[in-house]
Amino acid sequence: MKEFNNIEHILSYTRKAVEEYDMIENGDKIAVGVSGGKDSLTLLCALAKLKRVLPINYEVIAVTINMGMPDSDYSKIIELCQELEIPYHVIDTQIYEIIFNVRQEKNPCALCARMRRGALHDAIKELGCNKLALGHHYDDVVETFMLNLFFEGRIGCFRPVTYLSRKDITMIRPLIYTQEKYIKAFAQGADLPITEVKCPADGNTERAKMKEYLSTFDKQHRGLYHRIVGAIQRGEIDGFHVDKIDAEEKKRRKEMYKKLSED
Repeated sequence: MKEFNNIEHILSYTRKAVEEYDMIENGDKIAVGVSGGKDSLTLLCALAKLKRVLPINYEVIAVTINMGMPDSDYSKIIELCQELEIPYHVIDTQIYEIIFNVRQEKNPCALCARMRRGALHDAIKELGCNKLALGHHYDDVVETFMLNLFFEGRIGCFRPVTYLSRKDITMIRPLIYTQEKYIKAFAQGADLPITEVKCPADGNTERAKMKEYLSTFDKQHRGLYHRIVGAIQRGEIDGFHVDKIDAEEKKRRKEMYKKLSED
């Protein structure tokens, strides 16, 4: 991997989210859910880099739920984690076999997501983690909000920080301010080892259709994503809020971000 190439935007937005929502505290042991895609690998790199500069003592590990799909190969991710000096754990499951061969689900996404979440939560508890970092980004905020509105008839989104009382785990989403275009640019520039695991349902989901619709509409009405996120924040929907800080704090953060980009 090209060492943290083009990561300035990623770190700036990640740090902003971490600070505004108090996502990380001293003594945290954070598991990054690594799927092998650009989002989770970018998050892994960002938290590894932030660990060097944030005035917080925390630990990061990477965890992958291997669903048992054919031709799954995580060797390149192992190499990346070695470079980052982050422990990496692959948890083998039979999720693919159960969903596609045993149950032969026609609409597998919801069940697959539940099974992966359950396996991931159990794994990180066994590994002694108290927090789980997920790679949902800025565009995901908008797409999830619109999916809930269109298909469930409700105003809602995932939360920046979620405490799961049954598992005693806190989920954090440090990339919620990071646009997908910056993640794509970083992943390409840093030559991240993106591990493509082809799912039979890929490209045929309501989320994929919503992404395409919003992308088309955004080209016609620039700033659509920003306006929707702004409305979510002003409405304080599901834990989102407008950052309210005084002038001194803004100055302090500006200086920190400048130092961060120079490192």
